[in-house]
Amino acid sequence: MKNFFLILTILLTLFQNSILKAQERNYYQELVNDWNKIFPDRNRNAAGPKFFKHIISKDITYQEFLEFNKLYCAVSGSLINPNAEPEKIYLQEEATNKNICGDYYRCCIPCSCDVMKYSKVEKMKHKFKDIEKEFYVLTIKNPCGKDHFPKEVNRDYFCDGENLSKDQVIKLNNRLVIGLFHEAKFCNESEIIKINNHQVTGLFCEFRNNTPLEDLQSGMGDIFIKLAK
Repeated sequence: MKNFFLILTILLTLFQNSILKAQERNYYQELVNDWNKIFPDRNRNAAGPKFFKHIISKDITYQEFLEFNKLYCAVSGSLINPNAEPEKIYLQEEATNKNICGDYYRCCIPCSCDVMKYSKVEKMKHKFKDIEKEFYVLTIKNPCGKDHFPKEVNRDYFCDGENLSKDQVIKLNNRLVIGLFHEAKFCNESEIIKINNHQVTGLFCEFRNNTPLEDLQSGMGDIFIKLAK
């Protein structure tokens, strides 16, 4: 009888777990399903801002907002494997020039370097389905007035004339929001040292960020850089 109740308990636990698993939201598949809505011409080059706008416009909880924002690269506009681990990086806060450390979900190594060099972070507040929250977002300068807007990027996704399009993207202080900066906070000295000495964010990024623009051959290459610099 004791063994019977033990087996019954195990079976009930497995059944409950299977139900919970089935109820889990497939955030990645939702973005795949919405791809043509987000990118009508299917051009996602450097279009992280389009993902961010699409996600924050949903009627979702703050936790769901976090999960969705782990699934695209703010630099390239590429979707990311749902099991990907983030990179620890730091950027300057636009308002204070202080270093902010956090997690960045990227599709490939060069994107971490590009976002560190050409982006800044700002605080943003938003009312979600369950709570109002303040968080850090990645931003770049308004690219819409550029004489040489990168031809690989759909300008209509970002711009209304020389202004950022409020219908297409999110802007803060006339800067373009390209994505969410996860787990962001003011850096301490040991965090800065660790990031600077990391094989990717230190050694590789130092090499990449000192390479002339015309010689870049990896990641999104010069597309995001031309958009952001």
